[in-house]
Amino acid sequence: MRRFTYIAPTSREDAFSAFAAAGEGARWVAGGTNIYDLMKLDIERPAHLIDVTAIEGLDAIETGGEMLRFGTNARMADVAANETILRDYPVLSESLWKAASQQLRNMATVGANLLQRTRCLYFRNGAGGASGGAVIYPCNRREPGSGCAAIGGIDRGQAVLGASANCTAVSPGDWPVALTAMDAQVELAGPQGARAIPIAELYRLPGETPQIEFTLGDGEMITGISVPKTRAGRRSTYHKVRDRESYAFALASAAVALDMDGDTIRKAHVALGGVATVPWRSPEAEAVLAGKPLTEGLAEKAARAAFAEAKAGKLNGYKIDLGIRTLVDALSIAAERNS
Repeated sequence: MRRFTYIAPTSREDAFSAFAAAGEGARWVAGGTNIYDLMKLDIERPAHLIDVTAIEGLDAIETGGEMLRFGTNARMADVAANETILRDYPVLSESLWKAASQQLRNMATVGANLLQRTRCLYFRNGAGGASGGAVIYPCNRREPGSGCAAIGGIDRGQAVLGASANCTAVSPGDWPVALTAMDAQVELAGPQGARAIPIAELYRLPGETPQIEFTLGDGEMITGISVPKTRAGRRSTYHKVRDRESYAFALASAAVALDMDGDTIRKAHVALGGVATVPWRSPEAEAVLAGKPLTEGLAEKAARAAFAEAKAGKLNGYKIDLGIRTLVDALSIAAERNS
């Protein structure tokens, strides 16, 4: 066990002061359902944990006005069960209900959920451990420059979109995929002040630096998430295919919301999960769908457009066809819902 300090400040000011005073090795922690796992695997090695869950006012769920807003400390289970979200934005509710277990949903927060690290088997299982044992598998996310054992290895769960010559690890979340489809903004605060960015700008493609996964500045924390209200929310779904029905990560998923005039799609929102290195928006599929009546043939054309640039490895080629079928099904489910 590596030694670390722990503090739970009750205000933002105290939190930022504690982070600055802690210096190198300080990390924010919320529900802890991801970082504690990674600490046990000796992947994360924080010297100081600063728990933000005691900060007052960061757990609000706001559904009035022109935007939905979720404080970073709102629990996944509470957002998923919110009556307005259930009724008007099923894509958001379903992405939370289909994630993890009920126990984890009761603990995990919607802000920290955006910062989950990959579930790539080589990333998680290749560390040497706190006892200092030898590293079993090279992983560029864990040890930059060491290589990627998944490339040419057992890559059944790896990405077919957004991969690079240095990393093919899948982005693991469900909630971030739904938020990407719905044009969410992520609210940030740090030593340099507050800012908001589109959720797509939070994530970095692996490129040549797969160890840099997010665009957060030093000491920045997520304080909230805002989602524009849209009539497309009523005709939306998060469709997830996995190895087992519950408590499993997506092999392929699709977040879809449709603004329709009768049978014609005025605007489509499409994002993919389980198949890419980041939550993957598909403007290609959206362009195919816009201005046309939804038919099975059009849905398949849009889905194939979404995967036109997909590249398979040794064992994950099935994800291309599975992803196409998942998106086709999601479009059908969303279109059949009442506006």
